[in-house]
Amino acid sequence: MSSLRARFALGAYRLGGIAIYPLMSPYLAVRAARGKEERARRLERFGYASANRPQGPLVWFHAASVGESLAVMPLIREIRRRDIHVVLTTGTVTSARLVRERLGDDVIHQYVPLDLKPAVRRFLDYWQPDCTIIAESEIWPTTIMELGQRRIPQILVNARISDRSFSRWKTRLSLAEALFENLALVIAQSDIDAERFRDLGVRQVIMSGNLKVDTDAPPYDAALLARYAKQIGDRKTWAAVCTFDGEESAAATVHRALKERNGQLTIIVPRHPERSDEIEKMLVGQGLKVARRTRNDILSPDVDVFLGDTIGEMGLYLRLTEVSFVGRSLFAEGGQNPLESAMLGCAILSGGHVQNFREAYQRLARSGSARMVRDTEMLAKGVHYLLTNDAARRGMIEAGFATVQEMRGALTATLKGLEPYINPLTVKARLLPKMAQG
Repeated sequence: MSSLRARFALGAYRLGGIAIYPLMSPYLAVRAARGKEERARRLERFGYASANRPQGPLVWFHAASVGESLAVMPLIREIRRRDIHVVLTTGTVTSARLVRERLGDDVIHQYVPLDLKPAVRRFLDYWQPDCTIIAESEIWPTTIMELGQRRIPQILVNARISDRSFSRWKTRLSLAEALFENLALVIAQSDIDAERFRDLGVRQVIMSGNLKVDTDAPPYDAALLARYAKQIGDRKTWAAVCTFDGEESAAATVHRALKERNGQLTIIVPRHPERSDEIEKMLVGQGLKVARRTRNDILSPDVDVFLGDTIGEMGLYLRLTEVSFVGRSLFAEGGQNPLESAMLGCAILSGGHVQNFREAYQRLARSGSARMVRDTEMLAKGVHYLLTNDAARRGMIEAGFATVQEMRGALTATLKGLEPYINPLTVKARLLPKMAQG
């Protein structure tokens, strides 16, 4: 694709967005009816602000969902310590709830505007960010072009690019270059990611490591943990977390295969809790007794599966076990973050489809803290081995702790990379009160 054709394609994309803009209201209404949008805040998706813009320097952070939000929270706290205001946009109801719980009034939360010219312009006209920091792999053409036209620095942090996305961009290299030339800086998770962004036309790229390693361990309710631990008693437990369609059924198969030998409690935490009704129906259909977190069911000795159907309580679920299968890896593609399991003292099992977390899994596997399984039968064997072999399980847990410590440092590296953009805003923010007094 030539440079001229690439720019024509971007122009057509933006014009197409203007054309479909009137259709977005009914589309969002349908999503709101399904619980995927906050009905009272739908106008934010069209760029209308629901909060006042504070005086002084402001950085716009964008994090698509829960994982990205958690990754950038320590970075946001560091920016706020410099007296710089932050507006944080996310795209999901669950991430909005998480931001309220973890950051409260320390940031202004808005839903991300649709990648349509009227919405993006309205958002930027109101908030007038001095800098934009985007988490991981969010590439929205209209937003990128609008920021570029206004000469607002835009920086991709904790950046990664999957095998599939890289292949697609390589076939549209001129289009990639026309977009990515607008990025002032990319701070990549790994050397592979950094090289890929350079190949796609980003001028300045540095490597920091994964910010998710520098996040705090997921919080938990101590009283709730003590209550569930007492109910479980000395039963063996294992957890299948961040599961996708098919993996809950695999966990049920593993449970039934091992129940007579181990009498274990299986904890299942789906990545999308709204699927919990259908998951419970499937489990009951296989003859299993299910307790659900949202019902505050008691974990009596005859309960087979504890269904963790809540958001933001991974710290609770993982502290109830020492064996964790991390989902979106056995049947679905991409994988999920294994670092939380390592931080909280779990031996890790995973399927092989973990492209989005390749480096983390490679480090954990090399240290012996994670093992890959091919199928449900191999998963059952892995779970049984870890439930019955205390020395092997403890060895994997200790290796996981050590690996996480070795991987830390991404936050420091990211802050250093951001200095040319953040330091002038810090000076300006701290001069404002003195100027007002003068």
